[in-house]
Amino acid sequence: MEEKVLIFGHKNPDTDSICSSLVKEILDKKNGCNCSKAVRLGKVNKETQYVLDYLKIEAPELIEKVEEGTKVKLVDHNEFNQSVEGIEKAKILSVTDHHRIANFATSEPLYYMAKPYGCTSTILFEEFKKAGLKIDKTEAVLMLSAIISDTLLLKSPTTTDCDKKALEELAKIAEIDVNTYGLEMLKAGTDLNEFSAEELINLDAKNLEKDGKKFVIAQVNTVDINDALKRQNELESAINKEIEKNDLDLFVLAITDILNSNSEIIALGSKAKETISKAFGKELNDNRAFLEGVVSRKKQILPNIDANI
Repeated sequence: MEEKVLIFGHKNPDTDSICSSLVKEILDKKNGCNCSKAVRLGKVNKETQYVLDYLKIEAPELIEKVEEGTKVKLVDHNEFNQSVEGIEKAKILSVTDHHRIANFATSEPLYYMAKPYGCTSTILFEEFKKAGLKIDKTEAVLMLSAIISDTLLLKSPTTTDCDKKALEELAKIAEIDVNTYGLEMLKAGTDLNEFSAEELINLDAKNLEKDGKKFVIAQVNTVDINDALKRQNELESAINKEIEKNDLDLFVLAITDILNSNSEIIALGSKAKETISKAFGKELNDNRAFLEGVVSRKKQILPNIDANI
């Protein structure tokens, strides 16, 4: 029996991580690699569940670690501290990603596909086209949902012409009105009330490290920043616990308004005041700073913090 190859995105998976894992499995099987299996490294968020419910499909199986020598393919991430427990000893066959490359090393050669697009699924869309493979409605919905999510309906500065072209073509295949479907999908992910503060700050959190300094940038989407900030005290309590537990120098929670394309950040940790001041020219007031026009962690938040921490 052929050994399974596990495909997964990052911890605290978002829509691109889940959808790209599923799409990569489909793409592999259409190319004759029947051993591929999509899995996930965390709970499915409400936005992603909206997509799965729309398609009437199940979420990938949840895994918490991999054993030494397990064959894996990474999508939507490459940094080991964002990946599964045991990744350092796994056999990584390929990476398909649209993020920076950091904290990544392998003992053997591998296939590495990285493009500075708004979404991993845009890369996979091009792989379908390159291989001359027909895209069906389910595959189209998975990919367009990921693109809508990562680019905030093409409003994020990470959006490229390739993302726009892919979304347009996929929408035709799926027979979907992108704006109507996309807004409903994004809104599904903004209902934060049922989450505990601990759950909320970990919904979409990226663990990062630079020169021995450990930091987290988490992000949640909303249609009302002020409503989310009513929970600031309990959010700060949860953040401080994470800082103490993981010996973090900085924890930034970005609360992003998907309708008006702005973010308010809550920043805590020994490096918070200095880093935020240098990174954004903003002084923290009550541990907060308003970042007008900022919606992208990958392009607008992370690079600034990474350069100044």
